[in-house]
Amino acid sequence: MKDFAALLERLYYTHSNLGKEQLLRDYFAHTPDPDRGYALAIIADTLQLKHFKRGMVLELIRARTDPTLFAMAYDYVGELSETVAHLWPTQAPPNANLPALHEVVQALDTLPKDQLPAYVADLLDRMQPSERWALLKIGTGSLRIGVSARFVKQVLARYGAQPVERIESLWHGLELPYTELFAWLEQRGPLPEVHEKLTFTPVMLAHPLEARDYARITPQDYAAEWKYDGIRVQLVRNALGVALFSRTGDDIAAAFPDMVARMTLDATLDGELLVREGEGFGSFNALQQRLGRKAPTKALIAKYPTHLVAYDVLRIGEEDLRALPYDARRARLSALLEAHKPEAISLSPQVEFADMEDLACLRAACAEGARYEGLMLKERRSAYVAGRPTGPWYKWKIEPRRVDAVLMYAQRGSGKRSSFYSDFTFGLWQGEALLPIGKAYFGFTDAELKQLDKWVREHTMQTFGPVREVEKALVFEVAFDAVHRSARHKSGYALRFPRISRIRWDKPAAEADQMQALEALLGEEAAATPPSILPN
Repeated sequence: MKDFAALLERLYYTHSNLGKEQLLRDYFAHTPDPDRGYALAIIADTLQLKHFKRGMVLELIRARTDPTLFAMAYDYVGELSETVAHLWPTQAPPNANLPALHEVVQALDTLPKDQLPAYVADLLDRMQPSERWALLKIGTGSLRIGVSARFVKQVLARYGAQPVERIESLWHGLELPYTELFAWLEQRGPLPEVHEKLTFTPVMLAHPLEARDYARITPQDYAAEWKYDGIRVQLVRNALGVALFSRTGDDIAAAFPDMVARMTLDATLDGELLVREGEGFGSFNALQQRLGRKAPTKALIAKYPTHLVAYDVLRIGEEDLRALPYDARRARLSALLEAHKPEAISLSPQVEFADMEDLACLRAACAEGARYEGLMLKERRSAYVAGRPTGPWYKWKIEPRRVDAVLMYAQRGSGKRSSFYSDFTFGLWQGEALLPIGKAYFGFTDAELKQLDKWVREHTMQTFGPVREVEKALVFEVAFDAVHRSARHKSGYALRFPRISRIRWDKPAAEADQMQALEALLGEEAAATPPSILPN
């Protein structure tokens, strides 16, 4: 446990990817099984502990500290695990014995719910602050150490001199504590057998289209499709069952049981998951009502039914189709869907065009409100290659919309941004009232973050835990992809992918946009909703 805590602390304070990779490789090389396997699961966020909750941590610390002191410390630090790690009253000796990482994880996973608080408290009593932070992060998740699951897979690939695509294809068939995986990577054992698992196939990605690429885009060489406002998924069915994966390989089947139930094809489909709305598709905001739900209710499923727009097929039966040209794969996909006519799965239509001027007009139509994000351009002879190869696929997204909004609230960030107020809520005027329309935490340079942090501290009106309400005096230019109506937001609107494009130090807050600006954009979208492509 001590070594794992030290690893997390070093990863937290190491900002370069090369430095993080070296730390992970050293840890994997010098840590025995099964500890390194459990460390891998924690860092890649595949470990689930059903009884370890934030509420339990709050009860433990509130029973041991003055509540006012805890509230003030939490407000200043802005992160629960770090606050508790430093505020915990017991002063343990530096050399106190701790159990091994795998022993801790197994206890957290198997102890009865009523015994877990006492076990956690005993460990915290015996730990140093960095070790407490590691323990609490194991239980509550959200490490925020700048290491994603994808990055860990890349590190494993280089550690074992294997293609990252091979790691990704194995990932969902592997089980804790990953001893077979490490034996294979270290050439001490065979390739792990995962043929009895439903596995994810690493997806093919597109590059943004740039002006230098225009000359190569002709209807003879490239096919065009709409870029939908949903989420990229992979729908898989074989003799073992059905799985639904996100583009990063996360299993999201539990959130979409209706989609899983309708998959009757023995195939692997690549496509966009959307919500059906009348004879067409709803906005991303509608799909968002289903995202992250581990057990959606029947009422929610009925209100937001899902649909898959399939634009590629990677496998039919036992036949791997990825080496075929795009046109040939599309023909096989079209024939498959036509023969079986599966419910709630349809073929992505191709968009006819004569030249780049044609495509520019189509893209402009998206910008005028159609519920597409832009266009996808796919080379007709291209094989399906995992990763982001240059040339075969391009995405040509619409230019973002923009409004000038007023900063309302600020909250501390996480990880290397935890020293600054860097998560910002902003709003638009409705008459003399300011109503929140969104939140963003990126789009700034380090210098701007320091400047904003200073401004927030000097213009705070009141605090709510880790959140500060500020004077309504600073304007952000906010870029976003689309706007939707939302009953969940006080303003009645929700923005798709909001981000700060610049800070308007020069603009008085009174001159920021009114809410009617969003209403006008919403009216354009309603007027330009694309025709239905649902099957008859």
